Amino acid sequence: MNKVLVMLAEGFEEVEALTIVDYLRRTGIEVNMVSTEDELQVEGSHGIRVVCDIMISDIKNPLDYRGIFIPGGLPGATNLRDDDRVINLVKVLAEAGKMIASICAGPIVLSKAGVIDGKKVTSYPGYIRDMVGSIYKEDLIVRDGNIITSRGPATAVYLAMEMIRYLQGDEKLRELRKAILLDMVH
Repeated sequence: MNKVLVMLAEGFEEVEALTIVDYLRRTGIEVNMVSTEDELQVEGSHGIRVVCDIMISDIKNPLDYRGIFIPGGLPGATNLRDDDRVINLVKVLAEAGKMIASICAGPIVLSKAGVIDGKKVTSYPGYIRDMVGSIYKEDLIVRDGNIITSRGPATAVYLAMEMIRYLQGDEKLRELRKAILLDMVH
């Protein structure tokens, strides 16, 4: 099954998280927005409240998912980084070769999980020092095997496109680009 986890903690970056959820769902991917809080509702860094699909405790077998997405935002990214349940999920999925995607400050979670050692990655510019052991790039989107990272809110659309390419292939990607008029942008 084509299912992806999107991890949300208080203070997540709304544009990053919801752009990914929306575009993946448009291509038929089942996206589970996951609350790491004590309730399904999670508030983003700009006061937008989102009702998640499941609680983190509802994830019985992480290997039922094809990947995980970690948005940025503050304090959302640090809340995810400091949550051992999230770190464990990232490790388990990375070890199984599943897609690990993140944006902005979110790659600090990947760094703590130890899944970017020797990998090419990017992040929001202020987080370069946190990408210990990685090969840091300043590209908008960086994909190294199953690890896909991006810079920030303005690049969320392009990160979603790369995730769709990875999960669904080029044909689904072309269909979505046409439907959302992305090819008119550049």
